[in-house]
Amino acid sequence: MKKFFAQAYIWILLVLLYAPLVFIAIFSFTESRVLGNWTGFSTRLYANLFTGDMQGSSSLISAVENTLLIALISALVSMLLGTIAAIGIHNLRGRKKQAVTFMNNIPMINPDVITGVSLFLLFVFLHISQGYLTVILAHISFGTPYVVLSVLPKLTQMNPNIYEAALDLGATPRQALWKVLVPQLRPGMVSGFILAFTMSLDDFAVTFFTRGTIGLDTLSTYIYTDARKGGLTPELRPLMTLIFLIILVLLIVINVRQAKAKKTA
Repeated sequence: MKKFFAQAYIWILLVLLYAPLVFIAIFSFTESRVLGNWTGFSTRLYANLFTGDMQGSSSLISAVENTLLIALISALVSMLLGTIAAIGIHNLRGRKKQAVTFMNNIPMINPDVITGVSLFLLFVFLHISQGYLTVILAHISFGTPYVVLSVLPKLTQMNPNIYEAALDLGATPRQALWKVLVPQLRPGMVSGFILAFTMSLDDFAVTFFTRGTIGLDTLSTYIYTDARKGGLTPELRPLMTLIFLIILVLLIVINVRQAKAKKTA
């Protein structure tokens, strides 16, 4: 009975998590502007999404472009900074390592609203004009800790003598880092990049407080503004479906590759 209730609980939880996504995907194949009102099968919303034949298409396309650009830049920088930080943390010892690890975990458990307001006040204090730069810096600030968290386990699993052996064989520290450490840490770096990328795509509160008043919209702030007008643009349904499917495929490919790598190892 315990096993039955445990499995039932897991399945109920999965249904609650994924039912809204399935619901949106189903109603992305109908032209109704009201979610939940089925007016017949149609791919018109997908056609409108790709052709731009919809009301406010330029705003939505601009929001998607801004979202992808900000997420890509912030995730790349977070991956580099997070990898370097993870190597530094790994080489620390004792209380210093515990203190720095604790400080790294704070941005991940800190509420987004507090992070957004804090960064907003910081940029105002430093007289930095809010816009693309402040949003990217804000996303880097909360994306980097996730990369650190992804890379640290790979450093722990790695043989600590490999790097020193490369130095003894004549490699410079830069060569040892690039040709020895990076290949060993690549799976953790890729996982951290994906985490930082998806966290940037998903973020609303931090972006809302750091984007300023220049009209910069990401997908999350666009949806918020659109909802306040009295309803959501129907083309958002196919867009959400496509984003979910792309991320799902990426995760499946990465997990399959990691499973094959473990088998060959």
